[in-house]
Amino acid sequence: MAHEELFAKIKAGSPYLKALLYNYSDFAAAVLAGNPEHELQELLIALSACGKLSTRTEVMQALRQNKQKLALLVALYDLTALWPLEKVTAALTRFADTAVQAALEFLWRQEITKGNLNMNARDTIGKAYVVLAMGKMGAFELNYSSDIDLIVFYDAERAPLTKDVEPSQFFVKFTQALVAILQDQTADGYVFRTDLRLRPDPRATQIAIDVEAAAIYYETQGQNWERAAMIKARPCAGDMELGVEFIARMRPYIWRKYLDYAAIADVQSMKRQIHVVKGHGEIAVLGHNLKLGRGGIREIEFFVQTQQLIAGGRNPALRCTRTCDGLDALANEKWITHQTAAEMKEAYRFLRMLEHRAQMIDDQQTHNTPSNPVEFESFAHFSGFETGAVLAIKLRQTLECVQSHYAALFETAEDLSAKEGSLVFTGGEDDPATLETLRRMGFGQVSEVAAIVRSWHFGRYRAMRTARAREVLTEIMPNLLKALAQTGEADTALFTFDKFLQGLPSGVQLLAMIKANPKLLGLIAQVLGSAPRLAEKISAQPRILETVLTPAFYGALPSLENLQKEIAELIPLSASLEETMELTRVFAREKNFQVGVRILSETVNADEAGLAHTNIANVVIGRLLEAAHREVKARYGDLKTGACIVLGLGKLGGHEMTATSDLDIMLIYDHATEVEITSGPHPVAPEQFYAKLTQILVTALSAPTSEGRLYEVDMRLRPSGTKGPLAVSRAAFETYQKNEAWTWERMALTRARVVAGETKLAKKINFAIHKALTAPRGAATIKTDISKMRALMLREQKNDGLWDLKRVIGGQVEIEFITQYLELLHGAAHPKILNANTHVSLKAAADAKLLDAAGATALIDALGLYQRLTHILRLSVDGPFNPNSAPKNLLRALSMAAAQPDFGATEVYLVEVQTCVARLFMKLVGRE
Repeated sequence: MAHEELFAKIKAGSPYLKALLYNYSDFAAAVLAGNPEHELQELLIALSACGKLSTRTEVMQALRQNKQKLALLVALYDLTALWPLEKVTAALTRFADTAVQAALEFLWRQEITKGNLNMNARDTIGKAYVVLAMGKMGAFELNYSSDIDLIVFYDAERAPLTKDVEPSQFFVKFTQALVAILQDQTADGYVFRTDLRLRPDPRATQIAIDVEAAAIYYETQGQNWERAAMIKARPCAGDMELGVEFIARMRPYIWRKYLDYAAIADVQSMKRQIHVVKGHGEIAVLGHNLKLGRGGIREIEFFVQTQQLIAGGRNPALRCTRTCDGLDALANEKWITHQTAAEMKEAYRFLRMLEHRAQMIDDQQTHNTPSNPVEFESFAHFSGFETGAVLAIKLRQTLECVQSHYAALFETAEDLSAKEGSLVFTGGEDDPATLETLRRMGFGQVSEVAAIVRSWHFGRYRAMRTARAREVLTEIMPNLLKALAQTGEADTALFTFDKFLQGLPSGVQLLAMIKANPKLLGLIAQVLGSAPRLAEKISAQPRILETVLTPAFYGALPSLENLQKEIAELIPLSASLEETMELTRVFAREKNFQVGVRILSETVNADEAGLAHTNIANVVIGRLLEAAHREVKARYGDLKTGACIVLGLGKLGGHEMTATSDLDIMLIYDHATEVEITSGPHPVAPEQFYAKLTQILVTALSAPTSEGRLYEVDMRLRPSGTKGPLAVSRAAFETYQKNEAWTWERMALTRARVVAGETKLAKKINFAIHKALTAPRGAATIKTDISKMRALMLREQKNDGLWDLKRVIGGQVEIEFITQYLELLHGAAHPKILNANTHVSLKAAADAKLLDAAGATALIDALGLYQRLTHILRLSVDGPFNPNSAPKNLLRALSMAAAQPDFGATEVYLVEVQTCVARLFMKLVGRE
């Protein structure tokens, strides 16, 4: 091509090169007249000398001006076809190597002058500090306007630092200065945009890493995509010997001689996460991304690397760094046909040529063909084609050819991409196609989502530190993201899942369980989206999910009798107190989890859920009472004729417990009057014996163990409250209820029920309770006492407004107080209303005409509403409920529980219900 024709082509097609020709016309003439290799070598010699310049300004200017000359030199030899692709990319890479080394030399000398490096460091520039070239730079395949991917290591033990210089801080600052010299924009432009994100776990590590720490990371936590990246790694500047040592150490990590099945599956899943449409679908040529688009450069590179990873450990012939060399090696070793290799090489060279032409236009790191038809026509001429139509035909054929070969790798493998598109989370930067896929799936903060998913693959959390956990995660990732997206709040669900993963002690068990049972994903996503408290239980004990897999999980909830049988089989009577404590926690956690999931899935109602939670507490209290009794007898001897029961009050007594209910209990005992002391080596009086028993029982119920905490225990409802003894004798209980109990204590007694202990004593206590509740008392006194108590609560107990369903005016407390008022006033005449369960008592009061039909219906419906909402809230939030910060899924669940179309309507309805209850409280009881 004549010089005039070449210059005309450049001026028409590339404003950037046109400017360079103007600025360096003499240099351009010398380049075209000279020997290509000689001209390049002269440029590299001039570049290398930059490291000996005196000031930072001089160095930065010289590097940038030499880069401009290189850009012109390479473009001229490329456009005139004097250099094939391999020479072009090699020249660009050799220049990058020399530029990094020159910048490093300058900074090294500066640090010696500052006194941070020993004087003898002049003789060993970069000692114990090595820069690895990665990616295209590592393979001598840099493109025309390429970033350079670097990893920086140092050896703190061998570094020639002066006394008191801390290695980590020094080398991080040194690397920052190195990057700034290379990429800071000045009047002369930049040298290379520099990317350090291919280092181990880039979000958690410094930009310069101790070489030993890096080696340990790769050997223990390195991922298969990082193995793929290491194929191209090579030392390019600094301590080359240290770099060679490191690469040699990494060889067994990169090239595994024996890949186990899981590792092979992970390598395969890396490629299968990229969405591939088999066949020859329409490819948009205008605006096509030559690197990342279908049939593009990345597919050729990945085609080579994945097969190298699988077979390169056993076959050293496949350990090539350059893409075309890798294709030849794969063909020679019969992994692919020679025709496939030839077609892929031709495609690679053609696409790289077009990529270079696109970048030459304005020196932009673009990989796209022009999307404007007029600009595409100009681009075609600049690329050596007569018309845009001719280029379009050639480009489409090339892309379809690559796509066809690439898709063939998937034909016998399960698809791990999403229907919406690619899901690739390898490397240190966002994959544009993956971000678009995430948007289509419903995620909004796609870059943050992608970064979080990459951090899982980096093994940053304890649960993800094993290779197996990360391999399984790769396989389930598309389905996991779909499940989280289907919650309706994709971002929130994923961020919650991230916190969930942080809390997992181990990831393999849970992830393998999900892989084997994909339906668990939907359940986990539902729990994460609307019940974070329940999610914490899964995070702490992932094995709890195994209960979901049992056929009976969604059947009828276990009855009290069945629960008693199960706990008896789980915990033998011979078990120690500590063993019993641990096993009861396992039992309660699994059973309460089942109830929680059933509430979320709307397969049980509020009454059933309250009964189930209460039955679980019942059998746990019973089994722990037996264990505590054995323990206290072993310590202090037996108390013949002695008996005790545990009396449950509040929600426990009323079969109305939720996922977070406390246990309101008291222990009542009885014994023959003639027995004054226990038998045994350490005898104690009966009251001491039962006080010790109560202490052990409370500890067994509430103390945290390795399996967690069971319940908070409240014993303030015992006679005389906190001032009274821990354990109460039957005689004292009966006397107190007869002569001393206040109205509020009688109200509490309406919800009392024996939950564990000796049967005969239980009957006596039940009789005493009935007697106390049916004792005559005046309606006026009861009304006055209850209204005063309610007024005191409103003054002293701050409520949190509309959603404080228990304490708000018109809330659940007022329904309970109305019910208790009716029981205390009419219990003697209408004993059927004396029931610890509020709903049952209200219905009995309605049947006895103690309430008018409208009032009874309003109270029963309100109670049901409050209980349904409370069950959901107790599963979902800690502390007060704030609708403004609550997940939308939780708001939807509350609306469904209230049978309302949306959350706004739910709040309006809740105000109406509370107003109605408040009005009935005023009518039936009154307010002070």
